[in-house]
Amino acid sequence: MAAFGVDYYRPWFLKHASVQKDSQQYMNQDDFLAAVAPGEDFKKIKREQFGLLFKVCDRSQQGVVSFDDFVIFQNLLTKPDAEYEVAFRLFDVNNSGKITFDQFKQVLSTNLPKDAVPFDFDCDWLKLYIGNKEGHYELTYEEFAQLLKGLQGERLRQEFKHYDKEHTGYISPENFKRIILDIAQHKLSDHVIDSLPTLCNLYATGGTKVSFSNMVAFHNVIRNMDMVEVILRRAIKTQADHTITKQDFLNEAAKTSRYSLFTPMEADIIFHFAGVGTPGSSHGRLGLDDFAKILDPRWQPLPTEQQQAAASEKKEHGLWWEIVGNAYAFALGSIAGAVGATAVYPIDLVKTRMQNQRSQVVGELMYKNSMDCFKKVIKNEGFVGLYRGLGPQLVGVAPEKAIKLTVNDFVRQRLTDKESGSIQLWQEAVAGGAAGASQVVFTNPLEIVKIRLQVQGEQLKAHPDMPRRSAIWIVKNLGIVGLYKGVSACLLRDVPFSAIYFPAYAHLKKDVFHEGPDHKLAISELLMAGAIAGMPAAYLTTPADVIKTRLQVEARKGQTTYSGITDAARKIMKEEGFKAFFKGGPARILRSSPQFGVTLTVYEVLQQAFPLPGHEKTAATATQPTTPTEAFPARNALKMLLDLDYRFGVYSPPASK
Repeated sequence: MAAFGVDYYRPWFLKHASVQKDSQQYMNQDDFLAAVAPGEDFKKIKREQFGLLFKVCDRSQQGVVSFDDFVIFQNLLTKPDAEYEVAFRLFDVNNSGKITFDQFKQVLSTNLPKDAVPFDFDCDWLKLYIGNKEGHYELTYEEFAQLLKGLQGERLRQEFKHYDKEHTGYISPENFKRIILDIAQHKLSDHVIDSLPTLCNLYATGGTKVSFSNMVAFHNVIRNMDMVEVILRRAIKTQADHTITKQDFLNEAAKTSRYSLFTPMEADIIFHFAGVGTPGSSHGRLGLDDFAKILDPRWQPLPTEQQQAAASEKKEHGLWWEIVGNAYAFALGSIAGAVGATAVYPIDLVKTRMQNQRSQVVGELMYKNSMDCFKKVIKNEGFVGLYRGLGPQLVGVAPEKAIKLTVNDFVRQRLTDKESGSIQLWQEAVAGGAAGASQVVFTNPLEIVKIRLQVQGEQLKAHPDMPRRSAIWIVKNLGIVGLYKGVSACLLRDVPFSAIYFPAYAHLKKDVFHEGPDHKLAISELLMAGAIAGMPAAYLTTPADVIKTRLQVEARKGQTTYSGITDAARKIMKEEGFKAFFKGGPARILRSSPQFGVTLTVYEVLQQAFPLPGHEKTAATATQPTTPTEAFPARNALKMLLDLDYRFGVYSPPASK
């Protein structure tokens, strides 16, 4: 079970904490229930019973819960034996780490309803665990947990004996229902509850009696319902018509375990309650839909309504619906990419010209720095010169950004753990790297045409008689092979850029801006997350971008030519020094950082503004439980207490006068 850091719980705590004391925030009981049991209808499990968890969480017994208390409680819920430990802490009223006979008796008596069958604390069963009256010893956590496991069975025996006053070995269907509801109502589906009295019809008892064997068999079925479901699903899967008989069930049970799991009577009970109200069930074959009536979904990790809708749509529409979803994401990515590219294009033009500028050794130094370049472009070519080459950029950037965002989302979803909703950092980097590699098929032709158009202005300034070339002429002149010149350098830049950028963006949103169910990021926060994530990604990949630019720009007479990545790196180092690899680095940060900030912000805003029905939102961040308790619902922590009596904790004794 996944555990989350302290900072993950803080926004959730602050959202619900309404009590302020000594400059600190605290939760009262209502706040706590709203936080740990969101969406509970409090029908089968009452509000007061969830209040038992508040008692466990309130370590200081002051009636309020601090943030530290809340974190400790959430951590408790991540333990595999949480339901036992919650019960132990409730019974250990003195926080001594052990439970005395008097504590056990006091807590159990206090929390059982006054109309419940009184528990015989002098019974032989309890003496075996805790000793006789004169020699009671204190129970450790492990011993208490073992006692709890057997306590329900002892209550079952005592209650049957209470109603079987004539010692016949039988009780009425009404009393059987009363006993089962006392100790197991929280585990039963509505169908089973309504059908409980019909158990007397299963055997030839005249339809008026239920035996102790019947009751114990029914109780064993309920206690082992998880295994019942496993065997049912396996058995049904082996049958061509997806229906099974009792014998099929017992055969599969025998294969599943080396020891017998269920008796013939227990199999009879399973098929009896699954078949009640099912037309044609008399022939003895039942399917999964029939058995679903006895499996209570409250104790299973059910999918959300959005996931159910998405699964339904996917099942109904199949491959075509998947294509529609991918086309939708592609379209949004195209729009977002075009907006982002246009917003920072002048900076991109300055960056390209700075990277292409050769050192004084080569004899060229048109620009002192990025700002000087920006001023000279406006002076010599006008404001329009800042957008030279934008046309091809927009034509190419749509599929480029679209495929990049779509691939990153797709790979992240496949690598994300389905149960915990978590994804490791290296998996995030793999998803980002895959996105960067996929975009190169569009990026390289786009970049080489754009770069040649961007440097054309300065070439025309130096050589006025040089003909002006259009994007179409450049494409025709280069050909298919020429359009992919420098593709290795392009991969060398784009793969690490995306491997750095996407994980950084996801963690900035989650860890810095605290995106979550209680905090939807504002546009300004999305922009900042995207822009900050772009800074290290852009600067650290500048050397690869410099090499790519040099390989893709058409060298003029007298300029050094390069045959490949290694050759370019060696010659740049020799002629211009190490600093040359970071030429245009600041301009690259100023261009890439805001561009991706704008692009991803527009992408997410569009997804929120125009959701596609039936498709789950594909976000660039790892999915997490909606609330801190979603991975392990708080109701599960009450299981052992509810096994004592489904009304445990509801009854509060009147205050003594």
